[in-house]
Amino acid sequence: MTDSDNKLRIIPLGGIGEVGKNMTAIEYGDDMIVVDCGLIFPDEDMLGIDLVIPDMSYIEERAHKLRAFVITHGHEDHIGALPYALKKFHAPVFATDLTLALIEHKLDESNVDEAQLITIAPDRTINLGCFTVEFIRSTHSIPGAVMLAVSTPVGTIIHTGDFKLDFTPIDGEITDITRLGEYGKSGVLLLLSDSTNAENEGYTPSEKDLGSRFEEYFTNAQGRVIVASFASNIYRIQQIADVAIAHGRVICFQGRSMIYISEIARRLGYLNISGEHIVELSKLDNIPDNEVCIITTGSQGEPMSGLFRMANSSHKLNIGENDTVIISASAIPGNEVGIAKVINQFYNKGAKVIYDPMADVHVSGHAKRKELTLLLALVKPKFFIPIHGEYKHMHQHALLAQKTNIPPENIFELKQGEALVLDSESAEIEKDALNFGSVYVDGLGVGDIGSTVIKDRKIMSEDGVVMAIITINKVTGALMADPEVITRGFIYPKIKESDEIMCAAKENVLKVAYKYAETNRANWSSIKNAIRSTLKDYLYEKTKRHPIIIPVIIEV
Repeated sequence: MTDSDNKLRIIPLGGIGEVGKNMTAIEYGDDMIVVDCGLIFPDEDMLGIDLVIPDMSYIEERAHKLRAFVITHGHEDHIGALPYALKKFHAPVFATDLTLALIEHKLDESNVDEAQLITIAPDRTINLGCFTVEFIRSTHSIPGAVMLAVSTPVGTIIHTGDFKLDFTPIDGEITDITRLGEYGKSGVLLLLSDSTNAENEGYTPSEKDLGSRFEEYFTNAQGRVIVASFASNIYRIQQIADVAIAHGRVICFQGRSMIYISEIARRLGYLNISGEHIVELSKLDNIPDNEVCIITTGSQGEPMSGLFRMANSSHKLNIGENDTVIISASAIPGNEVGIAKVINQFYNKGAKVIYDPMADVHVSGHAKRKELTLLLALVKPKFFIPIHGEYKHMHQHALLAQKTNIPPENIFELKQGEALVLDSESAEIEKDALNFGSVYVDGLGVGDIGSTVIKDRKIMSEDGVVMAIITINKVTGALMADPEVITRGFIYPKIKESDEIMCAAKENVLKVAYKYAETNRANWSSIKNAIRSTLKDYLYEKTKRHPIIIPVIIEV
């Protein structure tokens, strides 16, 4: 065994310097496990992209080492890339029952067959090669969340996943701080911990605190109550349903993910709502408005979500003056504009709108500074890596760790592309250790869209496209017809100034065609380059725009 085989490697493939796309590989010798496999939704400048998943080339190169995927909980940013991973890797997936049910549904949607899904209850332990992994009960905004204690040949790693220390959770299942303390006493080599709320002082409020706030809004509501929340926040849905039923209202779920997740949660016993209180959308016409509660997706203003379609009148539900709309979520960074548009549309329809931060109708699922400090004090790690956050969150978490007497040289704020290599006594960052990056999913295409295509789409969206078409005799090279210049998104052709520009553009193409065609017919690329260069200079001179120029040569 070489010296490098005696080292443990921590390889973050996502969740470093970003909120989402969480994925971490843990490797020792000939064994590797992967913790979580998530996605992130595209930024506004990723035009046409549906999803963004981690670059898994590091795992592909070492697929023979892969023992399992171990999943901390069922949110999209932790499970969303599994359908793409399991098409490549034949490794089992271990998770709690609700998490696995959500994964199974995603695999069915993606036509992934024969995946090996294994349910593990909290407090259970599994052996994976040289690793032993214990699932530790945790509290988050979805049931079935766990932390992981990974025993390795050089020491124990604690991976928190997403968590908060809620001591009054809806289901009574608090984070197992006793077990974490036991690990802290016996010695923890490395802690990887959620940094999402590391900038925020104090403790994250309990989910249970929201019950009284919903009670107030339901009491004052005169018509229908429409509540938008994350479909995976089963605890929130339970509280909304309990208050609604207590006020004599039926429950109608809207939005595809809300419908299927609520069905899964009811089947597994995580959501306790009797079927007699649930009605389909088609039955609402026969029920008075003041006896209706609609629980829907769309808390982030997502296009095509239930709430979005209600706002723009493309849904069967027509929101009116007596309706109360509650948006029970905080804005994910980047979604503020979309949410504001939805809120404005509801106000325009005369509805009463209640939303965070105007009203306390949301609590986070992530630990704030007091909770993060408590965890650090319990676990007492020798080395520490802040994860699951932007760099500003990770840096604040690192400063917090110093206050718990972890030496600064033992705290590693990894950057994208870096790995941590350690043994029982020392640790060091391995720079440029991997191809850290993102793979774009566009329709059925996975990874076939790169930065060049995105750049072209951006140019097209800003300056448009100009297509110059010439028809040439394939034998003589002679021009057979006047050139055509077609534009999309560049200028409006039916005004005098635009018409003059287009006529002049055709003349420029014609000059190039006469100059090059007969002498260069064996090399059409030189003619295309000449047309592209001529039009680029002319159109910029006249419009100060840089459209994409596409020359087309037709041989007859």
